[in-house]
Formats: sequence, C-alpha cells, structure tokens
Amino acid sequence: MRVLIVDDERPARDKMRRLLEQEADITAIDEARDGIDALERLPAFAPDLLLLDIQMPEITGLDVAASLPAPAPLVVFVTAYDEYAIRAFDANAIDYLLKPYDQQRLQRALQRVRERLAQQRAAALTVPSMPLNLNEETISAPPAPQPALPAIRQLLIPERGGTRIVRVEQIQWIETADNYVVLHTDDGQPLMRQTLAGLVDKLGPRFQRCHRRAAVQLDWVASVQHLDKGDGELVLRSGARVPCSRQYRAEVMDRLQATASRAPEQPPSC
Repeated sequence: MRVLIVDDERPARDKMRRLLEQEADITAIDEARDGIDALERLPAFAPDLLLLDIQMPEITGLDVAASLPAPAPLVVFVTAYDEYAIRAFDANAIDYLLKPYDQQRLQRALQRVRERLAQQRAAALTVPSMPLNLNEETISAPPAPQPALPAIRQLLIPERGGTRIVRVEQIQWIETADNYVVLHTDDGQPLMRQTLAGLVDKLGPRFQRCHRRAAVQLDWVASVQHLDKGDGELVLRSGARVPCSRQYRAEVMDRLQATASRAPEQPPSC
C-alpha cells in the first residue's frame, strides 16, 4: 500500500510515519506539507491512500478531497476537530481519525482501507465468463452497469499570495495558452498549468473538445452557428462565442443531442 501523509504540522507527519512504518504492507510513504503540495505530488507518487488533515493553510483537506482526480485514492481524514465528521463522510472518506490517536486506532482505519482496496482489486479482476449453452435470455440480457468514477467538483489553482478555488460548473469553456489553459468563468479567466487534453479527460463527459485549442462545457451551449467550410461557433448562454472546427463539429453535435435528450430543455438550435 502506498500512503501519502498530508499535514501542515511536521510533528504530526513524523508521528504518522513512525506508526505506518510498523505496518508490513505499507510499501511506500510520502509526505505533503499542505493541500497544494499534496495535489502536486499525486500524479508521480500515485498513492492508494491519503491520510489527510482537515485544517490547513490556504485550502482545507475537504477542498483537497473534492479536487482529487479520478480514479481517486482512498481518503482517511486525520484531525483534532470532531465537528467535521459529517462533511468528511459526505466526501466518501473511509474513516475519520481523531487526534490524538494511537497505533490500535490507526490499525482499525488501515484495516478498513485494506478491505476496500481488496474489493476494488477483485472487481477489476472479475471477468464474466461466457455460458456454454446460450439461450435467448442470456443473449439479450444487458451487461451489469459499471459504477461511475467520482467526478471532480472543483479545481485548485495556485496564485500569487494564495489559491483560487474554481467550481467546475462555473467553467464555461477552456482554451490553450502556450503551456497553460485559460478557464473562462463569469468570475475571471484564471490560468492553469495543464494540457487541454489532460484537463478535459480529468473533468469528464460534461466537457467536449470543439477545436484543437478549445473545449466547452456542454451545459453552457445555447446555440450553434454555421460558418464557411464546415466550421462553426458555439454561442454560450453567457454570450461568449467559442470556435468549433469541422474536425470536431459532428462529435459536438452528437454530444449536444445526447445531452438535450436527457434534459427537459429543448436541444440547441442548429
């Protein structure tokens, strides 16, 4: 098991590391001094578990949990304040470890994590076998639905002197800017160091690539304007106009139609 300790107090990180080192199945331990540091370490370290403090400078542990990319590591909150317990379990925490804790209490939390990891691995390895005698019922039976990956609800963007929290539903569209992307919202246009393809993949199906330099949140699209040579423009509810190249136009229209069929509103005009 790979574990990332996230706490702004060095003595708390040292104590947790000492206790974790006594567990035989802990194969790697890393530390982050705050939420921003934790999110930056995630891609390279790839932890199975976050041991996450709640009250930290700049952003809280609850904000970090809401910003984890999918598939997210498991989370156990470690805090001195019991008033956050309900919000912690709303964030799908495996356990809530109240300071001061001891080895026995930590082991109970780790056992819950081990059980959840075992369930995940078993589900990933389970491949349904094909029955030898097929009949009409088995042929027509639909496959079992797969659980959806948790969606990111917000992005944390470091800025000079602090961190901006951008709720995903506020993002109207995204465009590239050299090694950054620009997030277009009603509240500004923050820059984020990320590739467009990587961010769209992280944000999930509500976003659609519409140009080699742009992607749009489908719920914001009000109409589609046709231009020459198969290109177009997406007119958003905010009045913004987003380029839509012919390379992506068919997929955009298919996704808009699918979105409209699930919503009570009429589909965008074409």
